Amino acid sequence: MQNPEALYGDWPRRRKALAAVLDEANPDLVGLVEAVVTDEYDQPRDLLGPDYHLAHGSARGADGAGITIASRWPIARVHELDLHVTPRVDPDFPAATVVAEIDLPDPIGPTVFACTNPSWQLPLEFERQLQAVASARFLETLADDRHVVLAGDFDATPEATSMRFWRGLHALDGMSVCYRDAWETAHPDDPGHTFTRENGRVAEGPVAWDVGRRIDYIMVRCGERGPSLDVTSCERTFDDAIDGVWASDHFGVVATFEPRASPEPSEPTG
Repeated sequence: MQNPEALYGDWPRRRKALAAVLDEANPDLVGLVEAVVTDEYDQPRDLLGPDYHLAHGSARGADGAGITIASRWPIARVHELDLHVTPRVDPDFPAATVVAEIDLPDPIGPTVFACTNPSWQLPLEFERQLQAVASARFLETLADDRHVVLAGDFDATPEATSMRFWRGLHALDGMSVCYRDAWETAHPDDPGHTFTRENGRVAEGPVAWDVGRRIDYIMVRCGERGPSLDVTSCERTFDDAIDGVWASDHFGVVATFEPRASPEPSEPTG
Protein backbone atom coordinates (compact mmCIF):
# COMPACT_ATOMS: atom_id res chain seq x y z
CA MET A 1 0.00 0.00 0.00
CA GLN A 2 1.19 3.53 -0.57
CA ASN A 3 0.49 7.19 -0.55
CA PRO A 4 -1.33 9.17 2.09
CA GLU A 5 0.04 12.75 1.72
CA ALA A 6 1.41 15.53 3.94
CA LEU A 7 -0.56 17.45 6.56
CA TYR A 8 -2.56 19.63 4.18
CA GLY A 9 -6.25 20.53 4.10
CA ASP A 10 -8.47 19.59 7.02
CA TRP A 11 -5.82 17.36 8.61
CA PRO A 12 -7.80 16.24 11.70
CA ARG A 13 -10.63 14.89 9.52
CA ARG A 14 -8.23 13.52 6.90
CA ARG A 15 -6.21 11.83 9.64
CA LYS A 16 -9.34 10.06 10.88
CA ALA A 17 -10.17 8.88 7.35
CA LEU A 18 -6.62 7.69 6.64
CA ALA A 19 -6.33 5.83 9.92
CA ALA A 20 -9.70 4.12 9.38
CA VAL A 21 -8.79 2.88 5.89
CA LEU A 22 -5.33 1.70 6.95
CA ASP A 23 -6.82 -0.13 9.92
CA GLU A 24 -9.35 -1.87 7.67
CA ALA A 25 -6.72 -2.83 5.08
CA ASN A 26 -4.45 -4.20 7.82
CA PRO A 27 -1.41 -4.44 5.50
CA ASP A 28 1.72 -6.43 6.32
CA LEU A 29 4.06 -4.12 4.39
CA VAL A 30 3.47 -0.44 3.67
CA GLY A 31 5.28 2.00 1.40
CA LEU A 32 4.49 5.67 2.04
CA VAL A 33 5.95 8.28 -0.28
CA GLU A 34 4.71 11.51 1.31
CA ALA A 35 4.83 10.62 4.99
CA VAL A 36 5.69 13.47 7.34
CA VAL A 37 8.44 12.80 9.89
CA THR A 38 9.82 15.68 11.95
CA ASP A 39 11.29 16.11 15.42
CA GLU A 40 7.78 16.85 16.65
CA TYR A 41 5.61 14.43 14.68
CA ASP A 42 5.83 10.94 13.16
CA GLN A 43 2.87 10.60 10.80
CA PRO A 44 3.41 6.89 9.95
CA ARG A 45 3.54 5.95 13.63
CA ASP A 46 0.47 8.05 14.32
CA LEU A 47 -1.53 6.48 11.48
CA LEU A 48 -0.32 2.88 11.77
CA GLY A 49 0.05 2.51 15.53
CA PRO A 50 2.70 0.70 17.56
CA ASP A 51 2.62 -2.70 15.83
CA TYR A 52 4.86 -1.81 12.88
CA HIS A 53 8.61 -1.54 12.44
CA LEU A 54 9.42 1.68 10.57
CA ALA A 55 12.25 2.71 8.27
CA HIS A 56 12.30 6.42 7.43
CA GLY A 57 14.24 7.57 4.39
CA SER A 58 16.65 10.41 5.05
CA ALA A 59 15.58 12.37 1.94
CA ARG A 60 12.69 14.57 3.08
CA GLY A 61 11.16 17.85 2.01
CA ALA A 62 11.05 21.03 4.05
CA ASP A 63 7.79 19.85 5.62
CA GLY A 64 9.32 16.49 6.57
CA ALA A 65 7.57 14.57 3.77
CA GLY A 66 9.44 11.60 2.33
CA ILE A 67 9.50 7.84 2.04
CA THR A 68 8.73 5.57 4.98
CA ILE A 69 8.53 1.78 4.89
CA ALA A 70 6.49 -0.05 7.53
CA SER A 71 6.62 -3.78 8.26
CA ARG A 72 4.90 -6.05 10.73
CA TRP A 73 8.19 -7.93 11.03
CA PRO A 74 11.64 -6.61 11.99
CA ILE A 75 13.57 -4.88 9.23
CA ALA A 76 17.04 -6.37 8.99
CA ARG A 77 18.74 -3.72 6.84
CA VAL A 78 17.76 -0.46 5.14
CA HIS A 79 19.32 1.09 2.04
CA GLU A 80 18.65 4.39 0.30
CA LEU A 81 19.41 5.52 -3.24
CA ASP A 82 19.53 9.21 -4.16
CA LEU A 83 17.61 9.88 -7.41
CA HIS A 84 18.87 13.39 -8.13
CA VAL A 85 20.24 12.18 -11.45
CA THR A 86 20.39 15.49 -13.37
CA PRO A 87 20.32 19.20 -12.49
CA ARG A 88 16.67 19.31 -13.58
CA VAL A 89 15.62 17.24 -10.55
CA ASP A 90 14.51 19.73 -7.90
CA PRO A 91 17.20 19.65 -5.16
CA ASP A 92 14.50 20.24 -2.54
CA PHE A 93 12.37 17.31 -3.75
CA PRO A 94 13.02 14.03 -1.84
CA ALA A 95 13.67 11.93 -4.96
CA ALA A 96 14.85 8.56 -3.64
CA THR A 97 14.36 4.82 -3.48
CA VAL A 98 14.32 3.28 -0.01
CA VAL A 99 14.85 -0.47 0.32
CA ALA A 100 14.21 -2.74 3.31
CA GLU A 101 15.45 -6.31 3.71
CA ILE A 102 12.84 -8.27 5.68
CA ASP A 103 12.62 -11.92 6.66
CA LEU A 104 8.92 -12.57 6.22
CA PRO A 105 7.50 -15.73 7.79
CA ASP A 106 6.87 -18.82 5.70
CA PRO A 107 5.57 -19.43 3.14
CA ILE A 108 6.87 -16.11 1.73
CA GLY A 109 10.32 -15.95 3.30
CA PRO A 110 13.13 -13.42 2.73
CA THR A 111 11.94 -10.37 0.81
CA VAL A 112 13.40 -7.13 -0.48
CA PHE A 113 10.73 -4.42 -0.23
CA ALA A 114 11.38 -1.11 -1.98
CA CYS A 115 9.52 2.17 -2.21
CA THR A 116 10.42 4.75 -4.84
CA ASN A 117 9.55 8.38 -5.52
CA PRO A 118 11.04 9.67 -8.79
CA SER A 119 10.52 13.10 -10.35
CA TRP A 120 6.90 14.18 -10.70
CA GLN A 121 6.99 16.93 -13.34
CA LEU A 122 5.43 15.85 -16.64
CA PRO A 123 8.39 16.90 -18.87
CA LEU A 124 10.92 14.93 -16.78
CA GLU A 125 10.41 11.49 -18.34
CA PHE A 126 14.11 11.44 -19.28
CA GLU A 127 14.98 11.76 -15.59
CA ARG A 128 12.41 9.10 -14.67
CA GLN A 129 14.12 6.73 -17.09
CA LEU A 130 17.52 7.40 -15.48
CA GLN A 131 15.95 7.00 -12.04
CA ALA A 132 14.31 3.71 -13.02
CA VAL A 133 17.57 2.27 -14.34
CA ALA A 134 19.49 3.38 -11.24
CA SER A 135 16.87 1.86 -8.94
CA ALA A 136 16.71 -1.39 -10.92
CA ARG A 137 20.51 -1.78 -10.87
CA PHE A 138 20.48 -1.13 -7.13
CA LEU A 139 17.78 -3.75 -6.54
CA GLU A 140 19.61 -6.31 -8.66
CA THR A 141 22.61 -6.05 -6.31
CA LEU A 142 20.34 -6.95 -3.38
CA ALA A 143 17.95 -9.48 -4.89
CA ASP A 144 19.91 -12.75 -4.68
CA ASP A 145 17.24 -15.46 -4.61
CA ARG A 146 14.77 -13.37 -2.61
CA HIS A 147 11.43 -11.91 -3.60
CA VAL A 148 11.60 -8.25 -4.62
CA VAL A 149 8.44 -6.16 -4.24
CA LEU A 150 8.53 -2.57 -5.49
CA ALA A 151 5.92 0.08 -4.69
CA GLY A 152 5.67 3.82 -5.05
CA ASP A 153 4.39 6.92 -6.76
CA PHE A 154 6.20 6.53 -10.10
CA ASP A 155 4.58 9.65 -11.61
CA ALA A 156 4.41 7.92 -14.99
CA THR A 157 1.60 6.17 -16.83
CA PRO A 158 1.90 2.53 -17.95
CA GLU A 159 2.80 3.50 -21.53
CA ALA A 160 5.70 5.74 -20.43
CA THR A 161 9.13 4.36 -21.28
CA SER A 162 10.19 4.30 -17.62
CA MET A 163 7.23 2.05 -16.77
CA ARG A 164 7.71 -0.08 -19.88
CA PHE A 165 11.28 -0.61 -18.66
CA TRP A 166 10.08 -1.79 -15.25
CA ARG A 167 7.54 -4.12 -16.86
CA GLY A 168 10.10 -5.80 -19.12
CA LEU A 169 8.88 -4.17 -22.35
CA HIS A 170 11.80 -1.83 -23.04
CA ALA A 171 15.54 -1.93 -22.40
CA LEU A 172 17.38 1.19 -21.20
CA ASP A 173 21.09 1.93 -20.91
CA GLY A 174 22.04 -1.60 -21.87
CA MET A 175 19.86 -3.10 -19.14
CA SER A 176 16.53 -4.87 -18.90
CA VAL A 177 14.48 -6.20 -16.00
CA CYS A 178 10.93 -7.46 -15.65
CA TYR A 179 8.52 -6.68 -12.83
CA ARG A 180 4.90 -7.83 -12.82
CA ASP A 181 2.45 -4.94 -12.39
CA ALA A 182 -0.10 -6.08 -9.78
CA TRP A 183 -2.93 -3.88 -11.05
CA GLU A 184 -2.41 -4.86 -14.69
CA THR A 185 -2.42 -8.51 -13.64
CA ALA A 186 -5.63 -8.27 -11.63
CA HIS A 187 -7.45 -5.76 -13.86
CA PRO A 188 -6.04 -5.98 -17.40
CA ASP A 189 -8.88 -3.95 -18.94
CA ASP A 190 -9.27 -1.30 -16.23
CA PRO A 191 -7.15 1.88 -16.45
CA GLY A 192 -7.18 2.11 -12.63
CA HIS A 193 -6.40 5.81 -12.43
CA THR A 194 -4.87 6.77 -9.09
CA PHE A 195 -4.56 10.51 -9.73
CA THR A 196 -7.83 11.75 -11.17
CA ARG A 197 -10.40 14.50 -10.99
CA GLU A 198 -12.81 11.87 -9.62
CA ASN A 199 -10.96 12.63 -6.38
CA GLY A 200 -12.30 15.79 -4.81
CA ARG A 201 -8.85 16.84 -3.56
CA VAL A 202 -7.53 16.73 -7.13
CA ALA A 203 -10.56 18.40 -8.71
CA GLU A 204 -10.50 21.27 -6.23
CA GLY A 205 -6.80 21.45 -5.42
CA PRO A 206 -3.82 23.38 -6.79
CA VAL A 207 -2.24 20.27 -8.36
CA ALA A 208 -5.13 19.28 -10.64
CA TRP A 209 -4.17 17.65 -13.94
CA ASP A 210 -6.04 17.80 -17.22
CA VAL A 211 -6.49 14.01 -17.47
CA GLY A 212 -6.68 11.12 -15.03
CA ARG A 213 -3.61 8.89 -14.80
CA ARG A 214 -2.44 5.68 -13.17
CA ILE A 215 0.87 6.59 -11.58
CA ASP A 216 0.93 4.53 -8.33
CA TYR A 217 2.05 0.91 -8.58
CA ILE A 218 2.95 -2.24 -6.71
CA MET A 219 5.11 -4.71 -8.64
CA VAL A 220 6.97 -7.96 -8.06
CA ARG A 221 10.23 -8.96 -9.71
CA CYS A 222 10.20 -11.74 -12.30
CA GLY A 223 12.68 -14.50 -12.87
CA GLU A 224 13.10 -16.43 -16.10
CA ARG A 225 9.57 -17.85 -16.08
CA GLY A 226 7.54 -15.24 -14.27
CA PRO A 227 7.14 -13.44 -10.97
CA SER A 228 8.38 -15.11 -7.80
CA LEU A 229 5.02 -14.34 -6.17
CA ASP A 230 1.56 -14.64 -7.70
CA VAL A 231 -0.73 -11.61 -7.59
CA THR A 232 -3.99 -12.79 -6.04
CA SER A 233 -5.66 -9.39 -5.77
CA CYS A 234 -5.02 -5.70 -6.32
CA GLU A 235 -7.41 -2.89 -5.45
CA ARG A 236 -7.46 0.86 -5.08
CA THR A 237 -7.98 2.41 -1.67
CA PHE A 238 -8.70 5.95 -0.43
CA ASP A 239 -10.87 6.02 -3.58
CA ASP A 240 -14.01 7.42 -1.97
CA ALA A 241 -14.81 10.23 0.40
CA ILE A 242 -15.36 9.22 4.03
CA ASP A 243 -17.90 11.43 5.79
CA GLY A 244 -17.32 13.97 3.05
CA VAL A 245 -13.51 13.89 3.36
CA TRP A 246 -11.06 12.71 0.71
CA ALA A 247 -8.14 11.22 2.62
CA SER A 248 -5.48 11.94 -0.03
CA ASP A 249 -5.08 13.46 -3.46
CA HIS A 250 -3.87 10.02 -4.64
CA PHE A 251 -5.80 6.80 -4.54
CA GLY A 252 -3.67 4.16 -2.86
CA VAL A 253 -2.98 0.64 -4.08
CA VAL A 254 -3.28 -2.57 -2.05
CA ALA A 255 -2.02 -5.90 -3.44
CA THR A 256 -2.01 -9.43 -2.09
CA PHE A 257 0.66 -11.94 -3.08
CA GLU A 258 1.04 -15.68 -2.58
CA PRO A 259 3.98 -18.00 -3.29
CA ARG A 260 3.94 -19.42 -6.77
CA ALA A 261 2.83 -23.02 -7.01
CA SER A 262 5.62 -25.35 -8.10
CA PRO A 263 5.09 -26.33 -11.74
CA GLU A 264 4.29 -29.95 -12.46
CA PRO A 265 7.29 -31.83 -13.87
CA SER A 266 7.13 -32.14 -17.63
CA GLU A 267 6.57 -35.51 -19.24
CA PRO A 268 9.72 -37.11 -20.64
CA THR A 269 10.04 -36.98 -24.41
CA GLY A 270 11.83 -39.09 -26.95
